[in-house]
Amino acid sequence: MRLEPLHDRFAVVVHDVDLRAVRLYPEIRAAFEEHSLLLFRGQQLDDESHTRLAKLFGPLENREQMAGHDDSFKVSTVSNVESDGSLTPEEALRHLDQQANMLWHTDSTFLPTPALVNLLMATVVPSTGGQTEFVSTRAAFDDAPGELQALLRHSFGIHQLTHSRNQVDPRLINLRHVSRWPDRAWRFVWPNPVNGREAIYTASHAYTVDGMPTDEGAAFVADLLTRCTKPLYRYTHEWTVGDVLIWDERAVLHRGRPWPYDEPRTLKSICCSATAADGLTAVRGGP
Repeated sequence: MRLEPLHDRFAVVVHDVDLRAVRLYPEIRAAFEEHSLLLFRGQQLDDESHTRLAKLFGPLENREQMAGHDDSFKVSTVSNVESDGSLTPEEALRHLDQQANMLWHTDSTFLPTPALVNLLMATVVPSTGGQTEFVSTRAAFDDAPGELQALLRHSFGIHQLTHSRNQVDPRLINLRHVSRWPDRAWRFVWPNPVNGREAIYTASHAYTVDGMPTDEGAAFVADLLTRCTKPLYRYTHEWTVGDVLIWDERAVLHRGRPWPYDEPRTLKSICCSATAADGLTAVRGGP
């Protein structure tokens, strides 16, 4: 297994690994903890091997159950293609819901247990656009003034899925899988229990700060997101079919980018939930 840097602060390409038969999981997990974002090119995962790989990282997040459909696990599809092969109409709520992926976020901060990791694979890519951008919130924390670091360690952001969806279209907040979740409070700093590195933990789902007036907290959260998403912390991934990206949700924000909507784009995603072994207890709290 050989690593090649993608950015000077985080993110590497992992060479010489076939993810269908992972025999190097301890080495992959060590790289995940150290570099936060791993790229594997030329992979040929089907849903079974994708799921088998994800289970090595922790409990699978069941998005079908989240959406109120059924309890059986299915690999999540992020796509503008319907089951009959047609493209989702641009005005459809399903499309608008996915547009929220173009806001800077880390996955599942609105859930009782947030995500540790996303394993995302490209199966159909457009001719142009459709990139996914990532920023290192570990680097952003390292560069923050000491006074801000101290404040973040003792402050909690309040997260609500309706907040991010309302930024795209107010109609989305009436969708059951959007409106069903109450506020969640997470500390603004997530320390990595393996190496002690600290990262800013926030998302577009965060709308204020526990203990602050709502407007003041909203301004603080907006400023923090701006700090984290500066270009110097950013890696932009140009997708190729067979690319698999695995990233640390505790230390990375991401967003999708637009593409010509008359072209299909399909990514397959599995998130795994964080556990106490991943440092979850350190960030849980608030109201």
